[in-house]
Amino acid sequence: MAQLTAPPTARDESPTIRGATQVDGGMLFGQRLAIALLSILPLLAIAAAIIGLWGTVISGVDLALFLGFYVLSGLGITVGFHRLLTHQSFRAPTAVRVFFAAAGSLAIQGSVIDWVATHRRHHAYSDQAGDPHSPHVDVAGGSMGLLKGLWYGHMGWLFTPDATVQQAWAPDLLREKPIATVSKLFPWMIVASFALPALLGGLITGSIAGAFSGLIWGGLVRIFVLHHVTWSINSICHVFGTRPFESHDEARNNPVMALLGFGEGWHNAHHAFPASARHGLRWWELDLSWIVISTLGKLGLASNIKTPSARQMERRTRWDDDRDVSSPEQSVTRAA
Repeated sequence: MAQLTAPPTARDESPTIRGATQVDGGMLFGQRLAIALLSILPLLAIAAAIIGLWGTVISGVDLALFLGFYVLSGLGITVGFHRLLTHQSFRAPTAVRVFFAAAGSLAIQGSVIDWVATHRRHHAYSDQAGDPHSPHVDVAGGSMGLLKGLWYGHMGWLFTPDATVQQAWAPDLLREKPIATVSKLFPWMIVASFALPALLGGLITGSIAGAFSGLIWGGLVRIFVLHHVTWSINSICHVFGTRPFESHDEARNNPVMALLGFGEGWHNAHHAFPASARHGLRWWELDLSWIVISTLGKLGLASNIKTPSARQMERRTRWDDDRDVSSPEQSVTRAA
């Protein structure tokens, strides 16, 4: 685990940070209100689900809705928003690009272009001033510094007035009309993300109670779990785990988060080879998003799929990996 230490510059105060701006008071209020609602409502849904399940078990319909929409929206983020649109690790026809952009929008993590712009900026300044959600920037050492850093990387950054300029970081997607349209329709995607599981729950069970239960499990509970899994890649996977490959930051491989996050938890490998469509680079590292991408390739729906060669992996392998994850007192190695 990496020790969190304060860097010489404060977050986003450097004039050399490209494509970062401060939102005005009204926008900040609206942003914080939206984030608060999306944080609190799913939590209330969890409480309602626990109360509703007291002495019973989750129904097959509710479980199917939860898993179905979790996989659909989760892969929309990992395969679509992340590997396809942000890093361009493979090419796909317009229909496939739009499908994954829409599916990722159902995760309610921001519009597709805003998500891509923020993530590209994260890679440009990873764990340095300018990174929008690093747990290592502007924190003190010790246990409190660890907790504050984890909070900031997990959720705290969402409440800051800092914003990423889409024109600076995602001009290619702004010019791609189908993707730009999906991005503009994001408010309607939020509605669909809750309405679809409710509608399916009502149709399958033939009852209003089934529709409400579908809204809880396929909508609110699913959003709560998926949000925290995604945010954990930003926080946990930059503090806890292993570093088998050299990277210019503190990104870590975490097998638990890799399982929950469709392979995204192999985060050190991703930061070492950001253009790779495969994050679980070793044979035992399960990467469900890679399985989807490779399957698309076999079906002729993906091409130019990028993965590092054996030589490239060997050159970036850290042979001292076991020493890197020993204790919180471990010192942090930062890129120049």
